[in-house]
Amino acid sequence: MLPPVTADFLHPSSCSLKICGVTRETDAIQLAELGVHALGANFWPRSKRFLDPAHAGFLKDLAGRIYRVGVFVNAGTHQPRELFELGLIDAVQLHGDEPDSDLLALAASGIPLIRSATLENARVPAGNAALLLDAHAPGVYGGTGQTIDWSAAARFVQENPALPVILAGGIVPENAAIAVRTVRPCAIDIASGAESAPGIKDFDKVRALLAALEG
Repeated sequence: MLPPVTADFLHPSSCSLKICGVTRETDAIQLAELGVHALGANFWPRSKRFLDPAHAGFLKDLAGRIYRVGVFVNAGTHQPRELFELGLIDAVQLHGDEPDSDLLALAASGIPLIRSATLENARVPAGNAALLLDAHAPGVYGGTGQTIDWSAAARFVQENPALPVILAGGIVPENAAIAVRTVRPCAIDIASGAESAPGIKDFDKVRALLAALEG
């Protein structure tokens, strides 16, 4: 059974909005105030949207106000479990080449999980994880900003009706509504499509994305 906050974020009755690559406390607070469903904090040091865990304490104050997802790339299980136990994040998103054993170990600790995959290697993930579909870009982790084949993604969603699927890759305010109508994901995940610069959120774009989901 998923925890209530997870069940709300991934509920299939409507499409949620996750804004990823949050690096600033002021942006995180404003996302929560606008009613954005979830935020992503990227803890991969090589990301241009890297958030140093030592500077991520502000996430704790947002508990219960917005769903907080920690994004990790080949970090093992210790750091994700530690940040979860410290109350900084509500879920762990694995965006690298992590083995199923990592997902199973984290799931055994009661941590909600999201497994990133491309359409080419998409499958029902281990550990009762949700699946995030993103574009393939060799050597690039933590989000590519490239659009995937929405028709193929829609077929995957239809073939796996019990699997919570999050759609990422190249979604912007101008195409968000058609992406949602085509694929029918339980959430969309957006970084560059909601920014003025990497890690700096553009709230005109965020409001437009929320409006696209409501429309």
